[in-house]
Amino acid sequence: MDGKKVMSETGTSNLFERIDQVEIRLCRLMNNSSQQAYIRLFFRAISRLGDGVFWYCLLLFLPFINGKHGYYQALHILLTALLVLAAYKYLKKTLIRERPFISFENIQQAAPALDRYSFPSGHTMHALAFAIMFSYYLPQVVALVWGFACLVAISRVILGLHYPTDVGAGALLGASMALLSLFIFPIF
Repeated sequence: MDGKKVMSETGTSNLFERIDQVEIRLCRLMNNSSQQAYIRLFFRAISRLGDGVFWYCLLLFLPFINGKHGYYQALHILLTALLVLAAYKYLKKTLIRERPFISFENIQQAAPALDRYSFPSGHTMHALAFAIMFSYYLPQVVALVWGFACLVAISRVILGLHYPTDVGAGALLGASMALLSLFIFPIF
């Protein structure tokens, strides 16, 4: 049977199982595009850069572009990223949801997973948090950071690593944490 659920060791909550059934068609549609080598390689590269390489390289430019303030801005972004990481790790351990390629035999894993569980997408949490903070501190790169953040989010579903709700929740959480951080500690 197409889309047959594979039993996991820990199982998933009834809520996630119901959501999985609704999302599997979109997951399958997006994941099928990874069968094309050029699409798979492109989104693997995007996902790998989204591990932090892109963001930390951009972070190095803040002091050159914004002078002395750039050091404080970089520190602010790094501290916010650490808070996002802590929230992500906590939520992954608390809200256990198997990745699509584990739960459904017709979803292909097109890139390595950093950990076992799916909810929320840590890549997307960080991408949105970084995009918001760089938009604030380095408005010259708004189009670049938002375009890249969107590609990172899409890559996670195409590569079979996340469900759309993982990405949506990650985006909402990352954006909320960045906006709160900028509201509480704005550095000019």
